[in-house]
Amino acid sequence: MNRLVVFIVSLVSFSQIAFALNMDEGNKDSLKTIFSDNPLVASFDSLLLSNLSFSDALFSYDSTIEESTPPIFSDSIYDARIKHLDTKTPIDLVFNPYVKQYINVYTKQRRQQMSRMMGLAAYYFPVFETILDQFNLPLELKYLALVESALNPKAKSWAGATGLWQFMYNTGKEYNLMVSSYVDERMDPFRATIAACEFFKKSYSVYGDWSLVLASYNSGRGNVNKAIRRSGGKNYWQIRRFLPKETRSYVPAFIAVCYAMNYASDHKIYSAKPSVFFREVDTIEVKHRIDFEYLSSSLDISLDELEFLNPAYKINVIPKIEGITYHLVLPIDKMGVFVANEKEIYAHFIKLDAEKRKNYPKYSEQDERVVHRVKSGEYLGKIARRYGCSVKKIQQWNNLKNDNIRVGQRLVLYVRPDYV
Repeated sequence: MNRLVVFIVSLVSFSQIAFALNMDEGNKDSLKTIFSDNPLVASFDSLLLSNLSFSDALFSYDSTIEESTPPIFSDSIYDARIKHLDTKTPIDLVFNPYVKQYINVYTKQRRQQMSRMMGLAAYYFPVFETILDQFNLPLELKYLALVESALNPKAKSWAGATGLWQFMYNTGKEYNLMVSSYVDERMDPFRATIAACEFFKKSYSVYGDWSLVLASYNSGRGNVNKAIRRSGGKNYWQIRRFLPKETRSYVPAFIAVCYAMNYASDHKIYSAKPSVFFREVDTIEVKHRIDFEYLSSSLDISLDELEFLNPAYKINVIPKIEGITYHLVLPIDKMGVFVANEKEIYAHFIKLDAEKRKNYPKYSEQDERVVHRVKSGEYLGKIARRYGCSVKKIQQWNNLKNDNIRVGQRLVLYVRPDYV
């Protein structure tokens, strides 16, 4: 992700708000983070505006949303609406100036993107709600994924947090989310949601307060515990000043997105129309290695739709590895075609793949030495495809013990001249 951007999100001056609230200097500084260098707003902006390869193909948008004038509501209206939402959930929802800033972000500055998130929610929320219900957790936690990733399953933060629920690599491993050259289960809507629910459950057993659970999801339980010790407080608003900068904005943003998703139509924001819904797809275990390009042509399904339904496969290849089960998600009508022709589909792909592998480059004196500098978003599988070699070869040439590489790292490769 590019450098965080400064994002100004209010027409009301900071001095006016501070005066109205009679804030001390610490609280002034806290509110001031809304106006500049706010990492949460910058992250939201970047993720929300990032182009999904499938977005234009699978969703239709109402262009008039951006052009329409946002309705204006009084603070008393916002307060009454949020109080109504608060009666429906054990998560404390309150209205205050911090929350109002984020309501403005979602309902005024980013109206078209709100429409897009609502369209994505039509697919992902049934997944989230089913798993949250299995864990006996508040269903409103589904809204947290909008704050985390703007419902982009391929989202990756500047720090490396990945997927709908933005797990870091080590945290993902802690919750059994596998990451390899082929698969990143942090981008799997099912497995990542289960991992998020396990975190929520564990944190609630520690704090017994959902707002503190949300804060701990953003900054970690260690930072929340430290803020509790320093402040002597027992709830989020009492410890907020002592939390990391981004976490001070996190719960207000969550409350605001709960509001925006429930009152979007009052703000003349309407959902993008998805061409695929969760109830219209099915899942099957894959028995052989196969790639999306071949599936696309065999099943007459677009590559965009395959990527959307199967976001965990990093290079559009479903591998076959002993002891590990991989699944394919398809629209129900395409699933019927796949099941009816499964043996023939595998056999034909195996034949084509064998022919292609005959032409894989081999290391020889005629191959050219290339030094590749790793860019953001690259991984060994992607680099191997770029240069027509294998991940194993790259590891051998560079004495790599695993798949881990870092941005800026230089890799030596020996490749055919036509790949240079």
